Order: sequence, then C-alpha cells, then structure tokens
Amino acid sequence: MDKQKSSEEESSGERAVLHTWRGYSCSVTPEKVLLPRPVVQAALGARHAVLLVEGGQVYSLGELPWKQNQAAPGAAEPVLEAGLSEQHVVSVAAGTSHSGAVTEEGAVHMWGDNTHGQCGLPGLPVVPNPTPVAVVDGESAPTKPVRILEVDCGERHTLALSARHEAWSWGSGCQPGLLASAFPAWKPRRVEHLAGRHVLQVACGASHSLALVRCPPPPPTGQRRPHADKCGQCNQSVYTMTDKEDHVIISDSHSCPLGVELEEGDARLAAECVPCREPLSHMKSSPSQPILCAHSHAAKTSPPSAPSLGGPSAPEPQGQAHYSKKAPEDPEESRTADGDPCEAAAEPGGPGTDGTKTSGGVTGTAAKASPYPDEQALKDYLKRLSDQTLSEQVPKGPSTTQCVQAVVEPAEVFNSDLTTPVAQSVTPMGSALNNLVVSCASAVGERVASTYEALSLRKVIGYWGPSERPEERVREEECHQGKKSSSLGDIREEEADGVNRRLSLPGLLSQVSPRLLRGASRQRVQALTLTATTVSESDARLASLQTEVWSWGRGQEGQLGHGDLLPRLQPLCIKSLSGKEVIRVAAGSLHSLALTAQSQVYSWGSNRFGQLGHMESPSTIPRMAKMSEGIRVWDMGAGQTHTLLLADGDCFQPILYYSGEQAKEGSVDVTQEQSGGYTQQPVLLPFCMKLGYVSSVCAGGNSCAALADRNASVSVVVLHELAAAERRQYCRLSSVMKTLLQPLLNLDSLSSTLGPPCTGLLQNLIGRFSRLSQLTGQNSASLTSFLRRSRDVRGLVILDNEQLFLDTYSEYCSAVGNMLVMGGFHALVKPCQEVFGKGAELVHRVAEFPEEGAALTDVLTHVFYLPIRHLHEYGRLLLKLALCHDVSSVEHQKLQEVSSRYESLGLHLKRKRMEAEHTQHFWKNFPGKMTDSLRKPSRRLLCESSNKTLTLQNAGRFSVNWFILFNDALVHAQFSTHHVFPLATLWVEPMSEENTGLCGLKVTSPEESFTLLASSPLEKAKWLRAINQAVEQALIGPVSDTAPLNSGAGMRADPPISRTASYIFYKDSRLKEATYEGRWVSGKPHGRGVLKWSDGRTYTGAFKNGLEDGFGDYIVPNKSLNKCDHYQGHWKEGKMHGLGTFRYSTGEVYEGSFQENARHGHGMMRSGKLNSSSPSVFIGQWLHDKRTGYGIFDDITRGEKYMGLWQDDQKQGNGVIVTQFGLYYEGNFSGNKMMGTGVLLSEDDTTFEGEFSEDWTLSGKGTLTMPNGDYIEGSFSGVWGTGLKISGSYCKPNLYDSDKEKRHTLKLGQLAVPSEEKWKAVFEECWRSLGCDVAGQGETSTAWDRIAIALTTNRRQHRDSPEVLSRSHNKTLESLEFIPQHMGPVTLEKYDTIHRYLTKACDTPLHPLGRLVEALVAVYRMTYVGVGANRRLLQQAVNEIKSYLSRTFQIVRFLFPDLPEEGGILPSNDRKESDSSESQLESPKPARVVSSCALLLCVLLPRLYPPLFTLYALDKEKEDDVYWECVLRLNKQPDHALLAFLGVQRKFWPVGVVLHGQEQQVLSSTKDACFASAVETLQQISTTFTPSDKLQVIQLTFEEITQEVLSLLKQDFLWSMDDLFPVFLYVVLRARIRNLGSEVSLIEDLMDPCVQHGEHGIMFTTLKACYYQIQHEKIT
Repeated sequence: MDKQKSSEEESSGERAVLHTWRGYSCSVTPEKVLLPRPVVQAALGARHAVLLVEGGQVYSLGELPWKQNQAAPGAAEPVLEAGLSEQHVVSVAAGTSHSGAVTEEGAVHMWGDNTHGQCGLPGLPVVPNPTPVAVVDGESAPTKPVRILEVDCGERHTLALSARHEAWSWGSGCQPGLLASAFPAWKPRRVEHLAGRHVLQVACGASHSLALVRCPPPPPTGQRRPHADKCGQCNQSVYTMTDKEDHVIISDSHSCPLGVELEEGDARLAAECVPCREPLSHMKSSPSQPILCAHSHAAKTSPPSAPSLGGPSAPEPQGQAHYSKKAPEDPEESRTADGDPCEAAAEPGGPGTDGTKTSGGVTGTAAKASPYPDEQALKDYLKRLSDQTLSEQVPKGPSTTQCVQAVVEPAEVFNSDLTTPVAQSVTPMGSALNNLVVSCASAVGERVASTYEALSLRKVIGYWGPSERPEERVREEECHQGKKSSSLGDIREEEADGVNRRLSLPGLLSQVSPRLLRGASRQRVQALTLTATTVSESDARLASLQTEVWSWGRGQEGQLGHGDLLPRLQPLCIKSLSGKEVIRVAAGSLHSLALTAQSQVYSWGSNRFGQLGHMESPSTIPRMAKMSEGIRVWDMGAGQTHTLLLADGDCFQPILYYSGEQAKEGSVDVTQEQSGGYTQQPVLLPFCMKLGYVSSVCAGGNSCAALADRNASVSVVVLHELAAAERRQYCRLSSVMKTLLQPLLNLDSLSSTLGPPCTGLLQNLIGRFSRLSQLTGQNSASLTSFLRRSRDVRGLVILDNEQLFLDTYSEYCSAVGNMLVMGGFHALVKPCQEVFGKGAELVHRVAEFPEEGAALTDVLTHVFYLPIRHLHEYGRLLLKLALCHDVSSVEHQKLQEVSSRYESLGLHLKRKRMEAEHTQHFWKNFPGKMTDSLRKPSRRLLCESSNKTLTLQNAGRFSVNWFILFNDALVHAQFSTHHVFPLATLWVEPMSEENTGLCGLKVTSPEESFTLLASSPLEKAKWLRAINQAVEQALIGPVSDTAPLNSGAGMRADPPISRTASYIFYKDSRLKEATYEGRWVSGKPHGRGVLKWSDGRTYTGAFKNGLEDGFGDYIVPNKSLNKCDHYQGHWKEGKMHGLGTFRYSTGEVYEGSFQENARHGHGMMRSGKLNSSSPSVFIGQWLHDKRTGYGIFDDITRGEKYMGLWQDDQKQGNGVIVTQFGLYYEGNFSGNKMMGTGVLLSEDDTTFEGEFSEDWTLSGKGTLTMPNGDYIEGSFSGVWGTGLKISGSYCKPNLYDSDKEKRHTLKLGQLAVPSEEKWKAVFEECWRSLGCDVAGQGETSTAWDRIAIALTTNRRQHRDSPEVLSRSHNKTLESLEFIPQHMGPVTLEKYDTIHRYLTKACDTPLHPLGRLVEALVAVYRMTYVGVGANRRLLQQAVNEIKSYLSRTFQIVRFLFPDLPEEGGILPSNDRKESDSSESQLESPKPARVVSSCALLLCVLLPRLYPPLFTLYALDKEKEDDVYWECVLRLNKQPDHALLAFLGVQRKFWPVGVVLHGQEQQVLSSTKDACFASAVETLQQISTTFTPSDKLQVIQLTFEEITQEVLSLLKQDFLWSMDDLFPVFLYVVLRARIRNLGSEVSLIEDLMDPCVQHGEHGIMFTTLKACYYQIQHEKIT
C-alpha cells in the first residue's frame, strides 16, 4: 500500500511527460520516456526521436547509426547531445535518418546521415554530432547570416523558416524546390519561388515539401496586373474568340501540350523526380475545333504492386491538368499556367456510366456534327496519341524500367451518347475575363461592349449562384477535380465546353432576350454581396487565417494535392485549400495533412493504409477526414503510414485519434505483408484519457508520441478549457455563417423583401459578425499554438489585445440592436422560410433555442445575440486563471482587471439588449405614421408619458401631449404631429415649488421654451434625472459603449450650461434651415461656432447671445459667377461692425471699417488686378457704403491719381489729379468731372489758370503761361493736348517790366484739400477706440482702460499662434500693459518716460496709437508712391506730415493731460546735464521745449521717408545736377591743390595723417587724406531720417574738424566764420553726398522751430551756404 501511494505521489503533477507507442489496438500501452526535465518538443524520425527539454537541452532516442560509440542498435535510453550543451535550443526536427536543431540566436545545427546533402555540410557522408550549418544571405552586401526560427527534415532534404519568414532548403531531389543545376545542394539556399511571400510554417515529407503561406493582400484597384494572354510554355493564345454568324464564342480553355519539362542539365534531377507512372496523354484541344460533349468513366487502377523508388505504388492517373515548364514568376501566371480545378463552376450533368457525376456543356450550335468519321476512329486516334506521348516522355533510364512495364490499358474515353443535354450557366468571372471582354471590343465590334454589362452581372451576387447550394457546389468541385486527375484528356475537353468560363455573346443588342436583360437588371438591384470585414493582422500574436498551402517535390502518390501524380520542381499553390483557413500543415512519408481554424483536417496522398482518415478517391486532392460530429481537431502528426490527431471531445480534456496502419505488436520494422490491418476512418485511442492533458502530438516512422500533463495544475486545466471554449465558439460562428447566413445571402429576393433600410443594416450586421468570427478564429489559433509551446499567461492575446476584443463585441452588439429595433429580424422570417422551408428547423437547430415552438423572429434574435454570451466565458475563465496566481503578483492583477472588464462589458451589452427589445416593443404599439419618421436604428427609448405622468403647462382642454424621451432626443407628440428636440441642445431646470405649488420643469431649446408639469414630485425627480442623464450621455457621445465601467459612475447631476453641440434651425426666419455647430449657453449660440445656411452661406467665428459678435469669417456663394464673397473681420449684434476685409466674388477687395453691414469709415477698395480690365485702388472715407469725404483714387489703367473730396461715390469739391505723363491739375470737381476754376501744369511748366467744363477740357476765361514767361490772356476752349481755340491777347514781358514776377506768383495747393481736412476718418477711429465720440472729448481714465483691454485681448488672440508675434514684440506688449503715470506735472524725467512709451506704442499695431501710425503710413504711401511721385506735390506732402504730427500730438496730450502744449517749456532740474547727454534729439539747453516734432517725428518719419525723399529729389533735380557736376570736377584735385583753391589758411593744412594705423606725410599728390574722419562723419547724413539726427551728424562733423585743427595747432583756438567756412566747404566736397540739396531742403522744412536760432541752426546755415557756394563756384 505504501509503495502504491509513493508511486502516486511521484506521478502526481507530472508536467510535459513524453509518451510513445505504435498502432491503435486496445492492447497498446504508451511508454513513458523518462527524462530529468519536462519535454518542450519532440520530433520523430523513421527509427529515432529528438527531444527538447526545458533549459534548451537536446536528447536523442532510438536507432542512431551515425553515432560511432552507440552500444546497441535500438538504445532505449535517451542520449544527451553534448555538442549542444552550451547552446540554448528552441526547436528540433527529425527526418528519416538525420536531425536538426535551432538555437535561441537562430543558428542551425544538423547531424545524422548526409549522403544526399540533407545536413548541409559538404564532404561528409555522416555527421555524428550536431554541427553548425551556415545559412547566409549571399544577395546582401556584405553577406549576413540568416536567423532561423525552425527547421523540418525529410528523407533527403531539409527546410528552414527564417525570421524574415522566408523558406530556405538544402539536400537532393526536386523536393528542396531549388533552381540548382547539380545535386546534392549542400549549401542552404532561399526557395526563390516563395521569395516575397510571408511563410508561416514549413513541413517535409519523405520526398515532398509543404509551406503554409499568408495570403498576399489584394493589389490596390487600378494597379492589378493584366493577365498574360500567351501561355508561358507553348506561346499559344490563352484566350480564343470565334465569331459566328449570330454570336461570339470567347473561351480561355487553352490546354498546354508541354506540361512539366525537364531541361537537359537536370538529368540527375530527372532520374530522381520522374514518378513511376507517367500520365497516358497530354491532350491538346484546339480552340478552332468544335468541342465535343462527353462523359467519362472513373479511373481504373491496377492492383497494388511492389513499391518503386522507395514508396508504395500509386493508382493509375488517366488524365492530367496542364503544368508549366518552369515555375511562373508570380501567382497570376501560375494561375494561368496551371489549370485551376476550383474555379470550374460545374453544373450537375447527366449520369455517367459508372455513376460518377460529370459536367459538360453545349455550344450555341449544338447540332453540328463531329468532324471525325466516327467515334471508333476518334478512340483509336486518342489511343495512338497516348502511346506516343508516353514513349516520348518516359526516360529510358534503369530507374524507370519497372514503370514502363506497369502501364495499364487506357480507360474507355468517351461515352457513346453525345447528345445528353447539360445545364449551362454563366459562371462568376474573374477580372481576366472582364479585361478580355474589354480588349475584344475593338475586334468584335460595338455589340460585345454593349452586352458586356449583362455578362458581368453574376460577379455582384457572391461566389455561388443563387440556384446552387454551397454543399452541392463543394461536392461538384471535388468530383470534378477527381475526374480531372483520373480520366484522360476528356476532362479538359469538357472544361472548355461552355460549362466553365465560356460565353456566347449575341451578335446585336437587339438579339439579347428582353427577359434576360430584365432579369439581369433585377439581379443587379437585388443582389446583396457579403463583404467580410477583415481584422487587422498586424499583431504577430494574432494568428493569420488568410492562408495558402504550397507544395512541391515528388507526387507519385498524389501527396502534392494538385489532382495528379506529377512532380513539381517549384512550389505551387494548392488551390482547393485557399479560403479554408489552414493554420497548420504536416507531411508524412507519402501523404500530407492540413488543419483548419474550424478544427477540420484535410488530407491527401497515399491512402493504402487509411492514413488519410477517409476512403474517398481519388486521394490526389485534399479531402476532409471523417471525424465524428462535435470532434474538433487542434493538433496532428503524420508518420510513414499513419496519422495521429489531437482533438476536443465532449469535455475539454483532449482526446487522441489514430488513422492508418496497425503496427504488429513486438515488431519494429513493419512491412505490408506483416501488417495487422488498417483503419477506414480515425479511431479513438482508448488510453488517451489516462495520459492527462495532452498539449501536442507528433508522428514519424511507425511511431506516435504525445506530450501530456498528468494530474495537471489548475492553470493548465483552465488554459485547456479556455482554448477548447474558443475553438467551440469559432466552430459555432462558422456554422452560423455557412449554414444560415450564406444561403440567405444567395437568395435573389432578399433585398426586395427586406427593403433598403434593413438591407443596409443586415449588410452591416453580417460585416460585424464576420469581423467577430474572424477575431475569434484568430484567437482560437493563437491559443492552440500557446498551449503547444509557451504558457506564459502574459502572452495571451485576449489580455494584450483586450481593447480590440471589447470594441469588436460592442460594435457587433450595436449592429444586432439596430437590426432588432428596425424590425429586421421580423423581416428576415419570410426569406428564412423561403430558404429553409416553412418550419425553418435548421434555424432552430443552429440557434440551440431552449423553448419549443418559439416564433422564428425570437429564434433569429437569439441566434445573433448568442455570440455575446461568450464574454461571460472570458470573464469566468480569466478569473479562474487569476486565482491560480499569487494575489500580489502582476499576473493576478492583470488577469483580474481584464476579467472584470469582459464581465462588465457582458453586463453592459445585456442592458443594451434589453433597451433594444424595450424600444422594439414600443414601436409595435406606436402610431404608424410617426413610427416611419421617428424610428432610427441607433435610437433607444428611455421613458415616455403615455400614463399622463408629464403634461404641457397651459395646454388646451382637449389637446393630447405625449412626451417620449429617447437616447438622442425628446419628442413631443400630439394628435397627428410631433416635434423632435435634440438632447444635445436641450436645457432643463426644475421650477421652484414654493410659489406655484406645481411640480414643473422648464425646458429650453434653441427656438422654443416651455414648461412641463409632472404628476408628482417623485415623477418630476424621475424625469429630471432621466433627461439630465440622457443629455449628459448625448454630449459624451457613443464612446461610452466601449467603456462600460464608466457609464454609471462619474456622471454629473446636471449637464453643463455651456456646451458644444450641433443644431438645425427650423423656425427663426433669419436662420431657417441653417445648421449651427459650436458653443452654446442656455439655448443660445455663445462662443466659437460655425453657422451654415442651406443656400451655402457660412459664418465661422464668435457668437454672443445667439448673434454673431466678435471676430468671424463669413462666406456667401455667388451662383452667377460660381465664386464666393468672403468677409473676415469684426461683428456686432449679428452685423458686420468694426475693422474687416471683404473679398467680393467680382475680384474687388475692401479692407477697412464697417458699420451695420455697410462700408463706413476709413477703408481701402482694390478693384481688379494689373492685367484685368479696370484695376483701381481707392483709399479714403466711406459713408453708408459710398465714398464720401477725402479719398485717393488711383486709376492704374489710365495712369491717373485723384486726391480730393468725394460725395455719393463721385468726385465733388476740391481735388488734385496727377498723371503718369507729368500733368498736374488742382481745382474744383463736380459730378466726377473737372468743372469750375482750376490750375493745370504740364511737365515743361506750361501753366493754365482758368475755367474747366470737363476732364482736361478748357472752357472760359483764363491765362496760359509759357515756360519762358510769355503768357496769353483770354477765352479758351478745347481739350488739353489736342489743340486749343483761343480768343485773347499775347503778352511778352520785358526784363524791366513791373510784372516780371507774375509767373512766380502762382502758388500751388490753394485749390487742393487742406492737410487738416485729410484723413479725418483715420483719426476719428483712433479717438473712438479711446472712447471719445468727438476728438478730445472724453475721460482720460476710460481711454487708458480701453488701451489695456485692447492690448490684453489682442495678446490673448495671438497666444494661440505664437509665430505671429516675435519675442521682442511680445516683450513690447508686456511693457505696454503697464499704464504709465499720466497725471501730475511733467518733469524732464517723466517727459523721457512718455517719449519711450510712445515709441513702443507706435511700434505695435495692437495699440490704438500703433494702429493709427500704421494707417497713416498706408495712406501716405498710397498718395505719394507711383503716379503720386510728382514734384509739384512736395509742399502738400510736407504739410501733410506736419498735420499728422499736430493731430497725433493732440491725442498724446489727451492721454497725458499735464503735458505742455506745442512750444511749451519744461523747467530744468539738477539732472539737466545727464539728461542732455542721454538724449541726442535736442541741442543741450538749460530747459527743454515740448514739440510734436521732438516726440513723434522720430516714430513717423522713418516710415514715410522713402516717398518723401523721392519728392525732394524730384523737386531739387536741376540744382542737384549742377551741384554734383561741380563736386565731381573739384574732387579730381589732390588735397593741397583743393585746399589752396578753396582759400583754406595754410596753418589749417594737415601735415601728416594716420592711415591704417601708420602716420604718413601729406604730399602735394596726396588725395582724400585730409580731414578724412570729418568726411566720413558727414557722409552718415544720408543714413539718418529725422532732421534732428541729421543736425546731430553736422554737429559731429564740426567737432571732428575742430579736433583735427587743435591737434595741428597744439593750442586753444576759436573759430571765426572766415576760417571755418573754407575748411567745412572742403569736407562737404570730399563727402560727395549725391542729393545734398534734398537733404538740406528736408532739414529746413521739418526741423524743430526751437533750434533754428541756436548752435544747430548756425551749423545748418553753414552747410546750406556750402551747397549754394558749390553750385555757383567758378572753376578756373
């Protein structure tokens, strides 16, 4: 007893123990392999095994003939592979007689038999110990080692999967798939034909290879490669077109006669790869020959004979598909080159003679006779052709002598009955045929193109035609495939004959049957295509379900799965497994297995011992293994003649199934004669439950192995339960899709029965169902792989991707709820009864509905809500798993947290379901008319007042008021009308019960406000809470569906008063049908928002109390011009008010002031562009949208500029016109014309003073003065410049005439607008911004408040776009926000503070003064630039600046009331000297004079300097030219000569000068050396702007001259003007100032009057005298 107990303790908790056995009889007992550590992976070879244990160590077991020191041939004890002891191995593999291992670093180690290069080590026939194999990428430079993930071993070759998911191989035969000229291929190479594809797994059979590949994503639309129109082998056309009298036959039934050819260099490869029996014929069907309808017998096969080439014999193939000579470059070509059995959409045909289903077709002219004399002749011809092909193709080598003898007689090819009718249908066409039809349009004519649409109709229906059932279709395909591989070439004939991808096109559109066209158009409208939404497969942990299986190598037993026995040198896709969601492949010696995500096993290849798990034939294509219902396979192994399957049964403990040969007990080497029988289908192994929880299985040779956890821990059991539940769920979802949804979708009348709304909802529901199903399948595959290898719970997909799962379930539940609410399941009842019969028992069976006799609507609802229950399964199992871990561990916390999220989502979705059912019940009882308009898929009922719990205050006696609260709106329904109030724009507040005694709720919406009365305080509280919660939820949005944990908690009692929402107005006349989206406060738009009218108008900007107020953008479309008016600026109370820019659709642009939607105040209007018909610019004053007041009009086309007064958009009053030709007019205007007294001057100074009647038209008395002083007085008429009529007297004054000054008495500007009258609107705007309606009348404190507000507001607006403000600008604004001391007496110190403040204020347009300066600069430049640069305007330009100064000074004095007026004196203080030294603006004086020039000119003049100085230069042009000529002549003289000429006393002549730091003697030839520093100083006068700065330069020049003379005389010295003038004249000449006359005039006009008589005044007079002296200098 004690012994037994101890043994139980030893066995308890055995983890990852390996059990091995042979066969499947009841007496078989698995042997336990004893190892020091748990086994991670096992691999079985023919007679040995390789085992990987925890810690990365590797053991070998069995017969190891390559080991030199092995004692006995069948060692039972595992042997540690010492060569790998220092490596951490992660994966192992075993072939027939060699082994492989992959380390953590991705390195490959091989050992065992290397005769055929299968170990990848050249020169060694045997590799006794694990040896590294270099897998190197030779294409990269420099070459890099390739990291390998796993290897698999066959008989003579090895495959490896790299970390970049590429396949690599080495060894002999065609199974490595290498483009090699000689074998064995010792060096590992990439399998080029799979390059660029994502390989997921590789598997090796004895002489063939398999690869599981992720499907490539479909190419983007428009980038699909056109299909090849020539065969890659025989270069014949793939598509043929036969134009008959009444129709066109298009066929792609090309059959390549070449098949697979071997090149001469591949002699050795051919000897290895050619199968024992070649197909009897390569039949070629010519497209030009008529195609015969025929039926074939099933293949007759020979009895099993002795194995050849190391494998059992195969059934005789009687026909073949056509195969390419070499592997095509891409899958498109491979599909063209290799006939695709799956694509043949065969219809059920007449019965064959042996009962096999056949397919055939009839052409449009079925009555045509065969061109052959009789059928017997045809049979003889085919027999001869077969024999000849066979003799040509079978190489006469020693290895194939058996093959030739074993050929059996060909089967009977054609049935005698050629007239059996066969159903013909248009089949789904790929893009290749569509491309073909388009390309053929030119050849066949317009009729093909016109009927093309009718041909393409079926592609919108789905894969299966509406009349076909999927099950029949699958059977049809499989049968058709089987026939292709087991009959002669007649299958190729049948395939070409109309049934598949063959069309008869009518010759003319009129010949198309109207019924066909009607039916075609009806199908197109009604068709409902299933568009399965794919889940992103970017996460590596989510297993890929979109996969393909590729095979290559020898196919003598059909183990390649292509429906024939041919070898493949290159990988080829097994088309029948595409779309089957294969997740794992396995290869036995001569058979292959594929496991799908639906837990089904497909098998193909040798089936002599029943190893395929079914007894169907042919076995050359994949067929499903026959498993009992409810058995779900999730792992498999393939041995020499058997298959081992690991599956789920009724409980979640895994069970084992065996299929194949029964091993005779006690025998190690089993041959066919010794065999103890075989299975017809997989049988359950009776001992499997004793093993415990099996996590993986493998098979090899005649052995089986299973890794199991016995007396497993709870966590292992839970993981098995979780994986089994997920597999069961996926199978259930797939079953619903296949048996219920797919047949429904194939129903033609589905769309018309459901109607458009439900059709869209069903489409969405099926898309969500498909997405959920795919995610479940991916998780199921990931869990299976998780059980097989790693078991770290942190790698669970449902933990890492929890949000993806939660979102997918939430979206799915929402789709089901929407369908339910809209009555979609009720509408589905009729289609279900059409498809599944009146009782629809299948639907009841799929639904697993507990209640008998339930309504079909309820059953359908139950079916679609069924998947959501799975969330509780997740929550339960994850919580169970969490309890297996320590409470403080991270795993426990994570599992518990995620478990609660799944559980709470499950509860949340349950509530959502109840809401949907409640809503659907409500719609049943709601009045019908309102239901149609109010019923929406996402709308759910919250509460309603049908029991009079809520009424309208002051409602009529007989009125009916019904209030219904939905999740998105409050509906007020009356007799036949209703109104919907969106919740996002609903404000509800309780009314006080103290005064009224009523339980009232005040409801406010954007356009209505009303009071609701509740029947009791309790009802009032209930409705208030319900509405507020609904409003809050509506404002949060539907995001909360995926976050159920927060949906109840954290909700505020009241939704916010201020909120962001969207609303469409329906009542307000101004806003009717307009949509507002933005901020709201208590039912009114308030804050930022966007308002869009139905006519296209849009306003984006600020709102206040429901009206546009603040800054905004307004766009108004102009339909006639197809452009938009665009206003950008300020608004007030819903109207344009303040500064703004209006871009008109006509191209005009207005920038300036608005008032009540009209241009009002100062503004600028630009019309057109320079190349348009009438470009012009107006800047000036506007009144109620019209030009009124002073303004400048620049007519760019005519080259004229008007500067004067306007009234009602017309020139009216005094004004000036200048033209680009130099004409100048000043005078009176009336009605847009020169009318009245005026003065006209031409460029040459010809002047007319007198009367005008039109533009440039003289009419009346006047005086015409010539440039030389002659003048004519009298009456004038005519247009200036075209000839004048004169009646008057001509006068020529003589030299001594008393009237000699007459022509100089003309003073311009008297008839122009005075400077003080100009730009009044600009100054008025500045005053208004300071709070003064009239200039100077207002409160100073108010003005400063306004300034502070303006600065703060502007700064806040610019804070969001910091790139607008530079750092220095920001600092300026910060300093301006401090209001300077503006009250109290002004001292010199305070005066300087004011000066600094004004300088900063005028620097930023955000300050009212800065904006004023900016506007003045703009108008000044507009006036005096371009055509306005006329010398006669100089005096007006100077006066205008003076006017600016005086009017701005008035504003400054308003801001600083204690500042003395113009010319006032500030008393001096003790700091006068320091003050004067700091300020360089004024000459040092004991007291300072206050002037506008000193305060403001330094700010204003630099900005106005260019146009002003240009006017001075034009005015002084003649004098400056004379001066400059003299300067140039005199500067040719050397210094001494020039000093002597100018009369400078010799004692002032410099003797030596310092040049470049060295003192040099002044010689007679020295030039430009004397007084050089003074000359340089004076030259700086051109770089300064203001008169005070220029005077400062003159003063410094005098000081420099004085310094140089003092250093020369070395004693004190006082200048006399006689001494100073010649020296200064010398400096002026040497300074070479080009426009000195302009500089002198500017200083004279604008210098501060207070300095005219001081030291600066004297110095300036000296400079002026020098200028005149140089002009009149006589050079002798």
